Amino acid sequence: MSRVNMIRMKKLKMCISWLCIIMPMLFCSACGRQEQPEKGVIYNIYYVNNEETKTLTREYASETKDTEALLGELFAQLKKIPDKLEYEAPLSNGFELLGHTLDNGQLTLNFDEHYKEMDITKEVLVRAAIVRTVTQIPEISYVSFTVQGELLSDSAGNAIGTMSKDTFIDNAGNEINAYEKVNLRLYFANEDGTGLVEENRRNVVYSSNISLEKLVVEKLIEGPVSEGAYPVANPTTKIVSVTTKDGICYVNLSEDFLSQPYSASADVTIYAITNSLVELSNVNKVQITVNGNTNISYREKISLNSIFERNLDLLVVPEEN
Repeated sequence: MSRVNMIRMKKLKMCISWLCIIMPMLFCSACGRQEQPEKGVIYNIYYVNNEETKTLTREYASETKDTEALLGELFAQLKKIPDKLEYEAPLSNGFELLGHTLDNGQLTLNFDEHYKEMDITKEVLVRAAIVRTVTQIPEISYVSFTVQGELLSDSAGNAIGTMSKDTFIDNAGNEINAYEKVNLRLYFANEDGTGLVEENRRNVVYSSNISLEKLVVEKLIEGPVSEGAYPVANPTTKIVSVTTKDGICYVNLSEDFLSQPYSASADVTIYAITNSLVELSNVNKVQITVNGNTNISYREKISLNSIFERNLDLLVVPEEN
């Protein structure tokens, strides 16, 4: 073998030796990158601050795609005491989550009787933290709370009903249950119950954690405050839920709505609710249900299977003195 060939062979052996060293290193490096898990989808876990004035968040990454499994993960995070002691875990407040059901985008959470032992402010914050956390799951649009199987009620005894991520408003960093003022135009019955009279209320104070639609229904059930106006709905009626979608306000009431202790006619009651809600800028039509059922004839006169629009034919204009 010539000297030139020997030199070439020596260089070839050196190249092969280097390749034998480098290739395993490259392979291991590639394997290392593949084994590193992806960061996954980022979710905000909501907590209550120790002063109980607002909610705070921290990020949580999950690669879980199954809805039930992901929901279990978020529940675990909501129950886990955070490292930062200024946070309170919403599901670690002396009550237990007994179970849940998910049906057609609505999640129902059932708690034990200790849930009601929280004071009003803390309960709102806990509820907001839970709802805001779980509605980040694409398959969950609405959440309702029950206690031992019964719908959670507010301090006035009205069922709180379904909630969405937009139910709770932070008001630019202020308390989540801050209060605001609004002007309302409501409709009630005239003296003999055959017509509608208008009642304008200015600077109505309300908690901003409820929707204006629900506020209107609450005020209608409470009854009028001005002379010449009379109630249109049974005062024992409970609000199951009030939601608005695509300009239609869906009002779900308890069965007490079907009984009428006052003289207001069926038309007057239905259109007192409808006209009052349509006064809101985001409502064009109204559907009324009783415990979610539309296959009902209200006082055997009006089918609740209908969607109602504004009707001012019943409006009675007061005579000028």
